[in-house]
Amino acid sequence: MAKLKKRYVCQACGSVSSQWAGQCCDCGEWNQMVEDAGAVVTPFQARHNLQSGGRAIQLTGLNTDIALPERTSTGIAEFDRALGGGFVEGSATLIGGDPGIGKSTLLLQAAARIASRGLAVAYVSGEEAADQVRLRARRLGLGKAPVMLAAATSVRDILTTLGEGAPPALLIIDSIQTMHSDLIEGAPGTVSQVRAASGELIRFAKERGTALVLVGHVTKDGSIAGPRVLEHMVDTVLAFEGERSHQYRILRAVKNRFGGTDEIGVFAMQTEGLEEVSNPSSLFLTARDENVTGTVVFPALEGTRPVLIEVQALTVRLASGATPRRAVVGWDSGRLAMILAVLEARCGLSFSTCEVYLNIAGGYRVQDPAADMAVAAALVSALAERPIPVDAVVFGEIALSGEVRPVAHGALRCREAAKLGFGRALAPAVQAKDKGGLQLAGFKSLGQFVDHLLGR
Repeated sequence: MAKLKKRYVCQACGSVSSQWAGQCCDCGEWNQMVEDAGAVVTPFQARHNLQSGGRAIQLTGLNTDIALPERTSTGIAEFDRALGGGFVEGSATLIGGDPGIGKSTLLLQAAARIASRGLAVAYVSGEEAADQVRLRARRLGLGKAPVMLAAATSVRDILTTLGEGAPPALLIIDSIQTMHSDLIEGAPGTVSQVRAASGELIRFAKERGTALVLVGHVTKDGSIAGPRVLEHMVDTVLAFEGERSHQYRILRAVKNRFGGTDEIGVFAMQTEGLEEVSNPSSLFLTARDENVTGTVVFPALEGTRPVLIEVQALTVRLASGATPRRAVVGWDSGRLAMILAVLEARCGLSFSTCEVYLNIAGGYRVQDPAADMAVAAALVSALAERPIPVDAVVFGEIALSGEVRPVAHGALRCREAAKLGFGRALAPAVQAKDKGGLQLAGFKSLGQFVDHLLGR
């Protein structure tokens, strides 16, 4: 049952006590304690009420003029681009990727460049011994970098060691799935251990102003292993993508509280480590001097960076009654089925008796909807055996009605194509003014575009 909560307030100093006393224990005055009836509370509320007993926190206005946290450049322009300008003091960054993709190599290169500028950098490995990290650094030509190395898995030992002196400017934990907190029962890598270890490390980074980088394992489907709450706890989530069979690596920002998530960094794996790629289009374009059927150049857009890639299509006619096959590499198979359906329904082109193969050259994965027209052009070119001009780029989105819809940053795509020597662009009609130095042909519908390609 609810009961009345009694309290006694000193009329001299305002001290509150749960029992009456003749003398106030705070100010020493006599006969000043007066009963004050409080609110009616239940026994549960009496035990779990959080509206009192805590310490007051400081509230800061949004318009308060205070110094903002500074950024620490990694010395690698492509890394800084993905981060939004560099590491922020007191931030927590999570980087994930497939095994052997180059996460540790990239972080070791960044740590060496930051340490070479006189900043303290600590690299804690839970998977390798310190001598193994040092051996890898020598292979990369970073053996003389003043990076502090350690091999440890206990979060208590790591924080105790780092708390003895000045905090480092950058702390790298490789990897968070190997860390262990003695406050939680369970083996390293379990959900509770990953959450507890990350929470302690992030709290240290926020309190001491250290930029924290956590390396995370990934599952076989590419998502970061462990609890999903880990991605919510950190400030930045970076995905290191690429195929081992291909040279390039892409560092993509999935979440970034201090910058945009539409920028990427492009690297190439070399013997001496990861090298920056200032012109990513050179990795994905095939050098050819003559026209080839079924091949189209598409100016994709990654954030604010245009990347020219090659879309390749092949059609193989089958005997009557055979079931045609559809194979896609680097693009959405459902999107391909939609383009084929629009070509048949709106343009009268039938692919029902042909096997269709679509490939994005260089192992690149396209998610830009502006690739619809490039894919349609490659399919029509392969079916009719009419090559697309070598100096032309194609971009635009296709609706189910057959309408050619405009896409974002048409002028930027055209300028990048002109910079690489292309002379014309096939694009939506409403973007005819976004020439960007190219001779632009605009189309309102997919039917007009197909007629142009077939010379009707």
